[in-house]
Amino acid sequence: MLRFLHFLRGFFQFWRKMTITSPVSWNLPRRSHPFSQSAPTRLNHLGRQEHTPDNAIPDGALDMAIHADKTGSEEDLYEDVHSSSHHYSHPGGGGKQLTINELISDGSVVCAEALWDHVTMDDQELGFKAGDVIEVMDATNREWWWGRVADGEGWFPASFVRLRVNQDEPADYAALQAGDAGAGAQSSSRDQMRTNVINEILSTERDYIKHLRDICEGYIRQCRKRADMFSEEQLRTIFGNIEDIYRCHKAFVKALEQKFNRECPHLSELGACFLEHQANFQIYSEYCNNHPNACMELSRLSKLSKYMYFFEACRLLQKMIDISLDGFLLTPVQKICKYPLQLSELLKYTHPQHRDFKDVEAALYAMKNVAQLINEQKRRLENIDRIAQWQSSIEDWEGEDLLVRSSELIYSGELTRVTQPQAKSQQRVFFLFDHQLIYCKKDLLRRDMLYYKGRVDVDSLEVEDLEDWKDRDLHMSIKNAFRLHCGATGESYLLCARKPEQKQRWLKAFTREREQVRLDQETGFSITELQRKQAMWNASKLQAAGKPKALSRPYYLMRQKPLALPSSLPQQQASVLAESKRKPSTFWHSWLAPFRR
Repeated sequence: MLRFLHFLRGFFQFWRKMTITSPVSWNLPRRSHPFSQSAPTRLNHLGRQEHTPDNAIPDGALDMAIHADKTGSEEDLYEDVHSSSHHYSHPGGGGKQLTINELISDGSVVCAEALWDHVTMDDQELGFKAGDVIEVMDATNREWWWGRVADGEGWFPASFVRLRVNQDEPADYAALQAGDAGAGAQSSSRDQMRTNVINEILSTERDYIKHLRDICEGYIRQCRKRADMFSEEQLRTIFGNIEDIYRCHKAFVKALEQKFNRECPHLSELGACFLEHQANFQIYSEYCNNHPNACMELSRLSKLSKYMYFFEACRLLQKMIDISLDGFLLTPVQKICKYPLQLSELLKYTHPQHRDFKDVEAALYAMKNVAQLINEQKRRLENIDRIAQWQSSIEDWEGEDLLVRSSELIYSGELTRVTQPQAKSQQRVFFLFDHQLIYCKKDLLRRDMLYYKGRVDVDSLEVEDLEDWKDRDLHMSIKNAFRLHCGATGESYLLCARKPEQKQRWLKAFTREREQVRLDQETGFSITELQRKQAMWNASKLQAAGKPKALSRPYYLMRQKPLALPSSLPQQQASVLAESKRKPSTFWHSWLAPFRR
């Protein structure tokens, strides 16, 4: 294995040497700092573009690299690489740069939207976050553009952004809304704007399909060849259901292309495509839920050099831009949240009499619901750490972990449980989660300490609303009460709230719990075993590093720390504060112990 790692390191060093040639002259300012790690590697330290080599890693070189210790010497591999006729170059032509520079020369403001975060330590590079709008000021260089944001100006990689649709939108849209404009001019301007939006939607969908194909063919296919490095379960954790997304999205893009009117693009009817495929967008929910697990697994693998070299070789063979795998895997999460923005822009430029207007309106509503559902499920996944921490704070916990079945706290509060036939009243704190109801008892002395007392299966629960009455057998009045019937065990719980409005809140909470469970079943939301274990591990780690778990003894019987005195206190006052106190008696502690349960 050591020989194999040394070989891989030498292989990549050799390939990098092959790509360095004499720089071609570009009219770019001298750069005084090296590039950040996020920058593509095809500019040299002077800020000039390096010549693209004719010789690059050929198809099949990855297999040769990972099996080099079995198939031959390093010299043989180098000869195969050197003799290859494949080229490694950034996709795209020069027509876009020419058009952008013409617009800039004419005084137009050209804007681009950031697709990726660009983090840099170089004062001549422009840092930004995904979604930021950048004004492009110079696009002479094909790979690196000069731009401006609110924080300043600098160079940024062109592959990290996309040109904004409707560059002249503010002026044209104002003219579109102006009352003195003629009907013909308004219609023409609206049609042109709609054409721009449609072209933008189709362009981004084609790029997205290529992105998904690169991941499936460039990474997953190569990983499956290395069963000694990746198990199927591990690949499922890293890539989720991205192959399912790729298959569904190919059908979606094909439908968009069929609806596209090439002669009159503004007459294209894309809204129906979104409505026909809206059910397929639900699979993004599973992917987004799994994405935190993928990040954790990639973080673990990145500490092992052989995986780092392997993923980098996959990227180079597929000729993908210089972004790490976790960055590529973030794209589907960002994509599903951008559809409402694109459809909103399309609806803005669609006339109410257009045949596509109602479909676009319905598609916008549907995609907003999908994005909202995904955001809500993401919030719930982020909330499971809190649930795990809450469970770890409960004393005397029994049974399975709460996260095995539940992921959301619906409602909580104090209720009085009346047991029959003894007519015994017990004050308990109830916590209603999805699928189960947990009830605890407060400590007699430390009211912030809770003791686990039991749980109720809500899936087989029937809630009965009761009117106020006076029970002659129990010799007590029952007010603000409701009864829980457990179908699985046959048990019954008579619970009373302090006020009528509190009772109504509980009844509504049980209804919300059933709605939440039904929605989770429809969307397929669930917590994986890995997520549950990770949350419980985080809770135990936080508890060990922070405040220790409360002991069973009352806090005043715990050993006191030495009193820290400010240096500014007078000596007389310090003497009084530091005076020792009488040792507390353990009599009340031993006497109260039987009543704590």
